[in-house]
Amino acid sequence: MKILKHVAILVLSISLFSCSSDDNSSTQIPIDETAGLQKIQEISNETHTFELYSQSGSLIQGYNHITFSIKDKKTNAYIKDAKISWLPIMHMAMMEHSCPKSAVTKTSDKQTLYEGDIIFQMAENDTEYWDLTLTYTVNTISYTVTDIIKVQASAKRTVSSFNGSDGVRYLIASIAPQNPKVATNDISVGVYKMQDMMTFPVVNNLKIKMDPRMPSMGNHGSPNNTDLTQSTTDGFYNGKLSLTMTGYWKINLQLLNASNDVLKGEPVTTENPASSLFLEIEF
Repeated sequence: MKILKHVAILVLSISLFSCSSDDNSSTQIPIDETAGLQKIQEISNETHTFELYSQSGSLIQGYNHITFSIKDKKTNAYIKDAKISWLPIMHMAMMEHSCPKSAVTKTSDKQTLYEGDIIFQMAENDTEYWDLTLTYTVNTISYTVTDIIKVQASAKRTVSSFNGSDGVRYLIASIAPQNPKVATNDISVGVYKMQDMMTFPVVNNLKIKMDPRMPSMGNHGSPNNTDLTQSTTDGFYNGKLSLTMTGYWKINLQLLNASNDVLKGEPVTTENPASSLFLEIEF
């Protein structure tokens, strides 16, 4: 009996060791890691399904923070350690182009979620559309998947493309506040340039002057605003935006280079009620 007992313990130990030595590249998560997010859509190939999420459950013209997971279609397990890149493409009648995007990173404190930012400078329409290609590696094997994505038009101007006085094509986009309030809000914008039709890198070392106004209320401004300077952490330009009442605000901007040359925008004066470079907020 003692011999049988020792054999049983040995078999159990080997079994437990084998379980702990399984491939750690995927897992079936016991909890919902997407709590608080809404599914945008799924994108699939023969092997995997990408599940795309955001807070709103949709993609919109302007800034989008996107979270996603990758599910193995054979095992229904979620992939924990993939290396991923992505490329959004707008298909127009006469051309194709991409847009600003961040790298894809693993979401901190999550087992199977990945995240990144995409800034769509235009919405889809009846004849022009966006698709998204994801190129990724799982256990040293490379895969790709592409599908059409729906990008709705923004109700207000949250992104603007323009030619600077230096001849560069720039794109500026509102990042925050996502939920503005009557208070001094943290404001963030991203600034990018069109290097070519597929490449839109962050532009560094600029300055952004800001003058928020309410056109329907005598074009009054607000106190205690702080112009935007670049963060060394994420590359966004951050400042303080004072909103003294609810309603429609035009966020007048001037973009300057490191030498204080104005690349785009004008100061608001009695004779000039708005800058040619602006973003909009209404709440």
